[in-house]
Amino acid sequence: MYFSPRAAQVRNTSVAAVNGAITLVILLIAPLGLAVVIINTLLVTVATYTTAIVADRVVYFLQPERQQAELISQPSQSSPMQPANLSDINRI
Repeated sequence: MYFSPRAAQVRNTSVAAVNGAITLVILLIAPLGLAVVIINTLLVTVATYTTAIVADRVVYFLQPERQQAELISQPSQSSPMQPANLSDINRI
């Protein structure tokens, strides 16, 4: 599966935002100070985003190299059916 860098960034940002929102809701229920809740939520969001970026790079590293289709043949080699020079023809 191939994601463009922009799509991967949007996905990572949305995953981090959802994870941060869930953490915020859970921490607001707990009897903690507001500063602790905000700091913890930001830390979870940043950690999730960083982990997603690292995971994307690992997946990209592990994917096999894609072969690019050659649209125009390179004229550096002669065709195997035709000799490069008439003097290259071997006669019996």
